[in-house]
Amino acid sequence: MTRFSHAWRALRHRNFQLFFFGQGISLIGTWITRIAATWLVYRLTHSALLLGIVGFCGQITSFLLGPLAGAWVERMPRRKLLLWTQAAAAVQSLSLAALTLSHRINLIEIIALSALQGVINAFDAPGRHSFLIQMVDDREDLGNAIALNSALANGARFIGPAFAGVLIAAVGEGWCFLIDGASYIAVIASLAMMQLRPMETHRARAGMLAQLREGWDFVRSSLPIRSVLLLFCVLSLMGYSFTVLLPIFAAQVLHGDARTLGWLSSASGAGALASAISLTLRKGIHGLPRALQIATTVLAGGLIALGFSHALWLSMALLTCVGFGMMQGATITNTIVQSLVPEDKRARVLSYYATAFFGAAPFGNLFAGALAHRIGAPHTVILCGACCLAAALWYTARLPQIQASLPAPAGDAHGSLSVSTSTAR
Repeated sequence: MTRFSHAWRALRHRNFQLFFFGQGISLIGTWITRIAATWLVYRLTHSALLLGIVGFCGQITSFLLGPLAGAWVERMPRRKLLLWTQAAAAVQSLSLAALTLSHRINLIEIIALSALQGVINAFDAPGRHSFLIQMVDDREDLGNAIALNSALANGARFIGPAFAGVLIAAVGEGWCFLIDGASYIAVIASLAMMQLRPMETHRARAGMLAQLREGWDFVRSSLPIRSVLLLFCVLSLMGYSFTVLLPIFAAQVLHGDARTLGWLSSASGAGALASAISLTLRKGIHGLPRALQIATTVLAGGLIALGFSHALWLSMALLTCVGFGMMQGATITNTIVQSLVPEDKRARVLSYYATAFFGAAPFGNLFAGALAHRIGAPHTVILCGACCLAAALWYTARLPQIQASLPAPAGDAHGSLSVSTSTAR
């Protein structure tokens, strides 16, 4: 019972409670839209290449704007920023709904609205991640808040796709977009209801370029942060691109429909949820570098095996493993980075975390779509899994140095979030 209570300790903070429940509703809507948009593109084009192109366009804008957005986010109140980004995301989803329900949607409009969502995410991601420290008054609970936030996102990832598959089959994609647009009301209301202590925003002592350089120098000089971000970049490039190919697996490999796509996505979400819950039980960052090594290996093995599967039950089981490894990688990387970065550089350094995902992922989507167009989706995920396995071997070779450069275990056991700036190569 004590261990269970420890896993939920960040929820004792009222502001985090509000965010947790408001964001939970919104994220379910977000996953409904992701599945509906992916199926809509497949229904209109039946092309793996175009699935990859849409995925690329939806995230390349986040890559281009990411570091600049991180420096800009530090100059303004986080809550105000998030209110604007959530409102803009609601407008984007409602626009998709209006075009789809009126039967006027086409590929160009999907690409344009996906690119707009990428712009919103470029500012929303560093703002949302760096806002956690304001919602959790006790800094010792920050790691638990990150893990709970991940559990929330992946609970939505488990529930949302299953709902989306049923809704698409019953009423079509347009209603999915409409539900998502309405779901943003919950998170906007939760942000408005928070009572936050005044927090000084980072005013520019130097120009924007100097701030960007300072954030990059910190990332480059910290061995743990540099190493986990490089690994995360490879995972984002090669390991996470399987999601853009799931409609191909659902329709062509497993001979199913939108409900099959929903089940496959939910299986991945179930593994990701299990991963996030397991991380809520941890009290510190020691042991996380080793867990990241295991997670990468699980992700790689699951992808390779998925390429050989032609049974729905087996594909779902393998995707559960893939989702577990994928989310362990993302959450552990986020936790290590957040635990080691000083407050005055938090948004800038987290923008590099967001860039590692939003930057590598679009190229991964484009690569996966183009390769699947030529050699098929199964062979593509096998190749992607092999690349992740190679990255795991590289990371394993550096693991002793990474663990040695972390703060002392004794301090971590008491929740210390000391900053490491090891320059070891």
